[in-house]
Amino acid sequence: MKKIFAALLLLLTGCTAIPENVRPVEHFNLEKYLGKWFEIARLDHSFERGLTHVSATYSLREDGSVRVLNRGYSEQKKKWQEAEGKASFVGRTDQGHLKVSFFGPFYGSYIIIELDHAQYQYALVCGPDTSYLWLLARTPAISAEVKNHLMAQAASLGFDTSALIFVDQH
Repeated sequence: MKKIFAALLLLLTGCTAIPENVRPVEHFNLEKYLGKWFEIARLDHSFERGLTHVSATYSLREDGSVRVLNRGYSEQKKKWQEAEGKASFVGRTDQGHLKVSFFGPFYGSYIIIELDHAQYQYALVCGPDTSYLWLLARTPAISAEVKNHLMAQAASLGFDTSALIFVDQH
């Protein structure tokens, strides 16, 4: 029984893990981060496969956690799809490491690894391992300079940037 409990505990806490060599941003300000973000690029996963016009909107909930509303258009189904979840900090509130849940008690890491601290106009976000990566921006498009900077940062941390899908936002 102890082994089963230990394995379950490891599984649940492992969902908020941080990939090797990755560090969450420091001096994070949740208030500045709230609002709408456009998905510029992502590594492919089944829950977003085929979606265009993808965005995430973050707002504060009454209990202090963050409401997460992900939205994208399915060309195949000819309709918008939405998923609502909630996020909260894993540790300190000035560090960009949150846990997010779309399915009850199961959480996954949401780690901000690069951020425009001056204006909060772009961010590089990953999950618990290097198969999860998103380039986000406040606008549907970013400059080549910012895109190249984020991709270089991701590549230096071990993410496969050649597999990024650039999202149609037009």
